This record gives sequence, C-alpha cells and structure tokens, in this order.
Amino acid sequence: MRDFRDAKAMAKTLREALHANSVVFTNSQSQELVARILGFRDWNVLAATIQATQPTAKSVSAETSIPAGAEIPIVPMRDLVLFPHMISRIFVAREKTRQAVERAIVSDQRVLVVAQRNGGDDHPSTLEAFHPVGVIANVIDRQTQVDGALKVTVCGLQRTGMVRLTDDGFLAAEVTPFDDERGKSTEAAALSSAVLDAYQIYAEIDFSALPPGSKARFGLPSIGYPSLLADTVAPLLSTSIEQKQQLLETNDVVARLQRLIELMSNGRPKAVA
Repeated sequence: MRDFRDAKAMAKTLREALHANSVVFTNSQSQELVARILGFRDWNVLAATIQATQPTAKSVSAETSIPAGAEIPIVPMRDLVLFPHMISRIFVAREKTRQAVERAIVSDQRVLVVAQRNGGDDHPSTLEAFHPVGVIANVIDRQTQVDGALKVTVCGLQRTGMVRLTDDGFLAAEVTPFDDERGKSTEAAALSSAVLDAYQIYAEIDFSALPPGSKARFGLPSIGYPSLLADTVAPLLSTSIEQKQQLLETNDVVARLQRLIELMSNGRPKAVA
C-alpha cells in the first residue's frame, strides 16, 4: 500500500497514465498535483515531510541544540501525545496557541507540544494543567482553514521537561531537554528485535511475505536505532493517552521497549458492535 512517502513514484505513475491518454503533464505539475491530493499545500512541503521521516545515523543522534532554560512556545494537546520523529497535523483554534505558533514561525520554527491533563480545559495556564514531559517539535507547515483555524504540521524532535511557564500573549515554557538512557546497550538491541516480532503479531503483518523494502513503508526503522524504533511503534498502538504519555516520559530505552512488548502482548482492544 502506498502512502505519502511514495509520492515521487505516484507522480511518475500519474504522469505516464495521463501521457497514455494524450494529456501532457510536466514532472513538476504531476508532483504538485499529487501533493494536493495527499493534503499538502505544495510539493515543497510534502518533500520536507518525506525527508523528515527518513532517519539517518546523523539525525537520530543529533542534538536539537535547545539549551536547558530556553523558553519554547507551547502547543497544548487535548487528545494527542507527540513522540520524537513523529509527524502530525494539528488543528489550532485557541488564540493563545495560534499566537504561540506564529511566534515560532518568525523565530526558530520550534514549539513544545505537550498533552493536557484535562482535555476539556480550554485555558490551561499552570504547570499542573499539563503532563510534565512534552516534545520539542519543528513546525513544518501551517495553513489557515476556511473556519479560521490553523492546520499545523509538526515533526517531533526531543523529549523535554518543563520548569516554569510564562504568559506574554501566548504560553511558553522554560524547558529541560533530556537524553535517552541505555539507548545503545546490547539489551536495547535485543529488545528491538523482540518489539518488531511483537508488532507483527499485534498488527497482523507478516514482514517475511512482503517484497524487499516494503517494511519501510510501515514507518518502522532499523533495529540499529532502538530509541527511534520505540518512538515509532508507540503512536501506532491502540492505547490510552495516559499509556502513551507514560511511554513518552520513559527516557530509559530498555524500559520503554519492555513496556511496548507488554502492551502489545495484550493485543488490540476488541471493537464494540
């Protein structure tokens, strides 16, 4: 099954199909059309999103260059836990959050995406109103919708704690980014293989039956990056916001992988008719 990461191949297929019907499209025209079909503003935004999903040794280990004590505009989430390297589209309607996004756009493109403890709270304004750990994220794109809301595309970068909040027309937090623990241990590498095996059963996918390279289309990175693998699998599970938040707050990679295996061993929740 193709998704946005196959956009170049989709554009080529579209161009060839149109040519067969005597409709001439340039390469750039077909790419722009595919981008719009997939819900992106243009090809440049889609290309940036694709690039952000391609992990490399450099990107996995690189620091976000956010020093402890830096203040980052906050994007509060009612029902979403963002993980590092995760791409997500967020709809922003609250004015303070809109101002936070606009401030990020004119500065370094970075926001702090953090889940609220109470999704029904329209005006979270204290540390106690938020979970203690969020994710510093890059704003990849933002579009204004017909109803005035913003559609913002973000890419998670790094876990961080919050020390204090400031309010100057928008909420911001003084942050304390933290690094993974035991991410390069032999135990983490062994558990990574176990997580992939567990996910095959959980998602009912047989990787061995797929053509070479197809596994990458499920967004699962190499077991050589245990932390990245854990943070890629976590949002794919049908678990509660609280369970996902617990995974986000676990910076010990071995413990995070073990928790993922435990959650997947319970299987997917049964659908209620």
